Amino acid sequence: MAGGGAIVDSLSVTRAATPTGEEAAGPQSGLQRAMQVVYAVAESPPPGIGVSALARELDLPKAVVHRIVKVLTADGFLAFDDDTKRYRLGPRALAVGLAALGQLDVPAVARPYLERLVGQSGETATLSVRQGWSRVYVDQVLSPQEVRMSVSIGRPYPLHAGSSSKAILAALPDQEVDEYLRHHDLDPLTDATVTSPPALQSEIARIRELGYAASIGERQPGAGSVAAPVRQADGSAFGSISLCGPADRFDDELRRRYGWLVAATAAEISAAIGYSPRR
Repeated sequence: MAGGGAIVDSLSVTRAATPTGEEAAGPQSGLQRAMQVVYAVAESPPPGIGVSALARELDLPKAVVHRIVKVLTADGFLAFDDDTKRYRLGPRALAVGLAALGQLDVPAVARPYLERLVGQSGETATLSVRQGWSRVYVDQVLSPQEVRMSVSIGRPYPLHAGSSSKAILAALPDQEVDEYLRHHDLDPLTDATVTSPPALQSEIARIRELGYAASIGERQPGAGSVAAPVRQADGSAFGSISLCGPADRFDDELRRRYGWLVAATAAEISAAIGYSPRR
């Protein structure tokens, strides 16, 4: 493709203008710098970002950044606003992003992480997806232990009952949480389900502080679980992952340990499907 060739040629010129240490880094260093520019533009708030700000943020010479953005703009990957003198993502970047979204299979991405969680904990790991004001399990990796939990794939559950649901609810903006509380009865699934709006709001605040949700018997009697939200590229809640098992294997200490483990893993999955906390 002619545009791609232009990028390679210009980046070769860029390398020639950089210090000897960067020249020694080889042909890939120019491409890496170009990708750094793309990431920085993608993560900048409207109305975009200028060359000087890019150079400061990336600790690159202004002349180098200028060459890179000119090539990317000519190729349609960036767009330049003559009024603000700032760059934003262009139509080619949008096309690539839409293609990536079309090819994204989140359960397939998450599966190795679920398997790793099971190896680290010995408990069942699950992936849930938000569907409107409910959520459903879409995958699980079973515990190798003889006594273990399994979940019903495809069955919907409300967003107030159980750790997988509460993790999603806590990841929603406050106005959506308020809307859920206004329009949904907090019907109990078990005697332990949280059914009081003030109590649920307090629980949401705690989940946000800890980074994970916990449950003992809220969705299923005798079951313990911890869960954390999985976020999409735009920061919205895609769903959640969890570890679950018999309640007697989820005492306070293990809930904390598993909670941190699940929160860290959910962050990895979120990053793998495009989410960046900087956005």
